[in-house]
Amino acid sequence: MQRGLLSIVVLVVLVAASCRVEAGCVDPATFGHSTVGIIRYFDDEERKAQDGSFGVRGTGWFLSPTLIATVEHVAAGMNLSDQRWKPIEIQAGKARQSVPVRVQRIVGSSAEKIAVLELQTALAGAQGLELRMEPLLSDEPLASIAYPGDRQRIVGGRFVQYGEGDKFAGTALLEMYDGKDRLALDHGASGAPVFDCGGRVVAVVSNLFTKTMQFMSQSMRVSTAWGSPNVASVPIQVLASPSHDE
Repeated sequence: MQRGLLSIVVLVVLVAASCRVEAGCVDPATFGHSTVGIIRYFDDEERKAQDGSFGVRGTGWFLSPTLIATVEHVAAGMNLSDQRWKPIEIQAGKARQSVPVRVQRIVGSSAEKIAVLELQTALAGAQGLELRMEPLLSDEPLASIAYPGDRQRIVGGRFVQYGEGDKFAGTALLEMYDGKDRLALDHGASGAPVFDCGGRVVAVVSNLFTKTMQFMSQSMRVSTAWGSPNVASVPIQVLASPSHDE
């Protein structure tokens, strides 16, 4: 009986400690002004080459008033160049404006990389986010701000582990959700910053793990099981590495 009571007391203490850590975290909404939706609308020739697609959507965040970070596949999907300036639409909340950008550098040595975009003109009021270069700890609480579906969304979650093997090498695997919604970081969330409890960027959202289930004549996308990773991200440490072109 005493051993059982002791176990209950230890469990209560651990849960209380965990709650205090999360309760003391910086509200990620504080950094909403530094995270933006980015959209590139294709011209007529590009639409023909892209099977009629009108454009590509992603999420970016400010390193400075003239630099935005996102993931490489967003920049590639937008057909952005390191030579030519091309206009993208930047969405901050409900405000939108068009700004010419070009790729300043691509960093990382794994399949997924980070793209740094240079703005032709500085964006008034844009503030760069702080980076954390120290490794994440197992079950460390995290948060993200993204623009899936043309609207800002804030989600929470935790760090699970760093990826291993050929498939996930160089990634940080996360479990992220908004309440019961494990598809919160869906299309348009790629490139979103992932914050630690202190509000520092620790990773950049890359892919959401899903599979398609068939029910009668309808198909449905579902996430992974609770307790397992559902998001792959690029650790922010790659920003300290040489660019992909060097």
